[in-house]
Amino acid sequence: AALDRRVAEVLEIQSSALATRLKAIRCKKIILGISGGLDSALALIVAVETFKKLGYDPKDILALTMPGFGTTGRTKGNAEKLCEGFGVTLETVDITASVKSHFSDIGHDESVKDVTYENAQARARTFILMDKANQTGALLVGTGDLSELALGWCTYNGDHMSMYGVNAGVPKTLVKAIVGRYALSNPAVRDALADIVDTPVSPELL
Repeated sequence: AALDRRVAEVLEIQSSALATRLKAIRCKKIILGISGGLDSALALIVAVETFKKLGYDPKDILALTMPGFGTTGRTKGNAEKLCEGFGVTLETVDITASVKSHFSDIGHDESVKDVTYENAQARARTFILMDKANQTGALLVGTGDLSELALGWCTYNGDHMSMYGVNAGVPKTLVKAIVGRYALSNPAVRDALADIVDTPVSPELL
């Protein structure tokens, strides 16, 4: 019961804060990257709850799935099911070709699966999200959580960047609890969220 109250309070804080920001900048569109992982699932939940508060159309939430070298069918499938269940707009941008082109530009051997190989993918996704935000007049909502930001377990100029980070004050364990509890009371997205909670945590960058 205590955890249920805490989950509800944190989600209320997140959605109320985002609603305040959207009203202040007179913005009625949100864009975010959706991976089929815990953090992006919570960011999408917050966006949906925010739009409910403001009476905005959920179709004006643009979720981008950006498959790369390590993307699995499980996570991509859950991302798609989640967006369908919430009734938000989903767009797919495959980053594989652009990242390979970048490797060619900087002279990196793509068979070398090092930090360059991994970080280039995260930075490519942020590059796309930022430009799509400009293109659509949307606010880019970040997905990174407190544990990642505190530990530096994120890519600089990649997934640590956004225009508004809704999960920045929420540790990973609490992210998991919020997503799990939210699934129980929202049948349209229950199965997808339950599988996301059960998916091993990974940035899927190899």
